[in-house]
Amino acid sequence: MMIKEKLRNLRKQKGMSQEKMAKILSTDTSNYSRKERGETRMHDEEWEKLAEALNVPVEEIKEENLSGIVHNDNSTFNDNSGNYYNQNFNIPNSIIENLQDYIALLKKEIENLKEEITTLKS
Repeated sequence: MMIKEKLRNLRKQKGMSQEKMAKILSTDTSNYSRKERGETRMHDEEWEKLAEALNVPVEEIKEENLSGIVHNDNSTFNDNSGNYYNQNFNIPNSIIENLQDYIALLKKEIENLKEEITTLKS
C-alpha cells in the first residue's frame, strides 16, 4: 500500500475535504479514501479530474506504485529435497494497468458480440 502523499498534502493545503474530492470523482467518501491511501487503483481520468480541481498539472499529484507484488500459491516449487520455494513476482504497475485496461476492452467486446449473436438469432 502506498499513500498518495502528494495528493493528500495538496488536497489539505487547498482546504479540500475527502468528501469534496469524492464528489469530483462521482464516488463515495470511503471509496475516495481507499484511492488516496493507495488501496484502490486511481485511473488516469480520475487523476486528471483531481488535478483540474486542485488547479495543478497531473504530474504534480500523480504517484504510481513502482511495483505490485503478485503472490501465486501455485508458484511453489519442490527441488526434491523437501525444500519448497515460493516466488513473488514484481510486476511494474504500468503493465498491470495495461492488462486491466485490455481486460476491460475484451469484456466490452464480449458484450458487443453477445448482442450481435442475440440480434442474429432473432
